[in-house]
Amino acid sequence: MTRHLFAHARAVLPDRTLDDALVVVEDGRITEVAPVIPGAVPTGALDLGGALLLPGIIDTHSDALEKEQRPRPAVEFEPGFAVLSVEGRVRAAGVTTVHHAVGYQTDVLKDRTIERSLALAAAVWERAAAGVGLVDHRLLHRFDARASETLEIVKDVLAPQPHSEPPLVSYEDHTPGQGQYRNLDAYRATIQRQQHLSAPDADRLIRRLIEERADSIPQRARTLAHLGQEARGGRIRLLAHDVESAEELAEVRAEGAAVAEFPTTREAARAAHDSGMPVVAGAPNVLRGGSHSGNVSAEALITEGLVDNLSSDYMPTTLLAAALHLAQRRVVPLHTAVALITSGAARTAGFTDRGALVPGRRADLVVVTADGGRPTVRMSLLAEESRDGDAAAPLSAARLFQSTGR
Repeated sequence: MTRHLFAHARAVLPDRTLDDALVVVEDGRITEVAPVIPGAVPTGALDLGGALLLPGIIDTHSDALEKEQRPRPAVEFEPGFAVLSVEGRVRAAGVTTVHHAVGYQTDVLKDRTIERSLALAAAVWERAAAGVGLVDHRLLHRFDARASETLEIVKDVLAPQPHSEPPLVSYEDHTPGQGQYRNLDAYRATIQRQQHLSAPDADRLIRRLIEERADSIPQRARTLAHLGQEARGGRIRLLAHDVESAEELAEVRAEGAAVAEFPTTREAARAAHDSGMPVVAGAPNVLRGGSHSGNVSAEALITEGLVDNLSSDYMPTTLLAAALHLAQRRVVPLHTAVALITSGAARTAGFTDRGALVPGRRADLVVVTADGGRPTVRMSLLAEESRDGDAAAPLSAARLFQSTGR
């Protein structure tokens, strides 16, 4: 048995923050969380000096991998390298479990193709299977409701997965006039800026997209029916993306959706919360003080207790920063804010083995200091890395610590 101890930590527990805590890890599992007894700190314990000790952060929706592979329109890196590169970034942000969002569609505006997405997904699974990663790599499969090619590949993509939990699948519709882009003024401003369009050209593009949306209603129905069948069969965990009304929420919930991801209105968030569905909001929305698409404020929803989970969406470093921002401004207590990126995220993903400093859970840990009001991740630790006697452990960070027994 390999045993490691962390002393003098401000341990953020599910229901409170325990100052001057002792956390004991044995063979990759948390076995004890208790107050330090003055004068009785076990020999060999790592003194955290009052730093925050959190469960490893769980990111349920990260677009960072696509951006890492193609940081500029004319620059593209090999998928395996992109996975390695983004792995280091998310680990440095305190993330120990990340769901890479991969969209299976051809979308010129988002610089996305099915072939590129399939290659990225394969690279993620290859890194995960190697057992040497700095984080636990997962996928969030994104399927556009109106893309005709979606159902042709969904069965292959969602073939038996390497994990026991059902894979996360996001059901999305990004056509203007509804969902994320219900605010047409905000959408018009976005595409004008991104595509360097005049106002009349932007209006013509929006009209064309709305007309095409009407033609794709049958495809949307087929996509939802198939994904709903998979969800009800327990083969996937279905996320309803950008829902905007109680009626839409009821429709996708009836089809088997288990999570409301980025509801665009308070009405939709309230309907999801009242039905017992986890609600996911964006951490960037919190830090920026609102939605860049003109939708509901994440902080306003959190104030009302309508959000269970913050995801990074497109910027991994926002997770920890948003949680501490909420606590510093006293929107919610620290333990509640941290739960949005740990235990709440575990609920979204269907995990029961991580996300809280509780005996029996995985020892995915993050040590954080708040410097100048902003968080600095001083250490991240995967459960596998605290098992230096385990032949299955790829590389043990536990060798950096002094063990107190085996």
